[in-house]
Amino acid sequence: MGQAGDTVPIAELLDERRYLLSVAHWMLGTGPEAEDTVAETYRRWYSLTDAQRSGITEARTWLTRATGTICLARLSRPDRRAAYAGESDSGGTIGLDRALPVDISDVLLDALDTLPPVERAAFVLNDVFAMPPQTVADIVGQTPQECAELADRARRSLRDGRAHPTTPRQHDRIVRAVQQACATPDATHLAALLAPDATAFFDGGGKVRALTRPVHGNQHVARTLLTLLTPLPHTTLHLRSANGRTAIVVGHNDQVAAVISFDVTDHHVTHVWAVLNPDKLRGWNRLHAPLEERGTPSEDGPRTR
Repeated sequence: MGQAGDTVPIAELLDERRYLLSVAHWMLGTGPEAEDTVAETYRRWYSLTDAQRSGITEARTWLTRATGTICLARLSRPDRRAAYAGESDSGGTIGLDRALPVDISDVLLDALDTLPPVERAAFVLNDVFAMPPQTVADIVGQTPQECAELADRARRSLRDGRAHPTTPRQHDRIVRAVQQACATPDATHLAALLAPDATAFFDGGGKVRALTRPVHGNQHVARTLLTLLTPLPHTTLHLRSANGRTAIVVGHNDQVAAVISFDVTDHHVTHVWAVLNPDKLRGWNRLHAPLEERGTPSEDGPRTR
């Protein structure tokens, strides 16, 4: 959908609708509510005059902003859950899961439900859909810097919600096994170390071409990690402490290229947090000693968040 009156391929129309449904589903957590939100988005679009629609350069951007704004308003309503009590995705929204381009687990939805509305919105729009900072700011109603801080706070809350559910020794043992599986590489063993609903997040900060959406499911996460950590000359994997727990620090040409942290529950990795943003790795790279000589897992490195 470009200018008013334009005709576009039906595939583009369907892709646009799937995208809006995905945004709404991540932000709200239920299929029926996502459907209602997208329907309201299109009602707002068609309530515009022809002249107003003609003045919109990017219809998809306008629709995304409208969807995000409606979602944020719904998240702030105290009666939201009561309105959708008892409605399932399969009952109220036929085939929604197959239409969504981004998978989302019930475990992660439950975790997102613990966040304040503006934090959830900032996190979803920034981390899941990699929307431009100004677009996120327009939807959330705060400055780009404030939205970045909200997204950071949401990441910390999601981590803290399942923080340290294992002893340091158990956590260290699992991360060492993950490192070995990545170095081998052994996709089967790595997938077995991950919870079936494991989710991986990749923070490139727009500074490197990292994945902009989370990866869900142990098989997908395992394949993604092995691709990211493909053994190449001058690339190394080290165990170091990050944020108080053993993490994998990826070195390339004696520089820290990534810090990968893990949440572990019941002897399986539930969340992977890969920081590739060079700005967040500056603290690690200010250490002038060669990476091989920097600390041990018991010596905490610079914080990545």
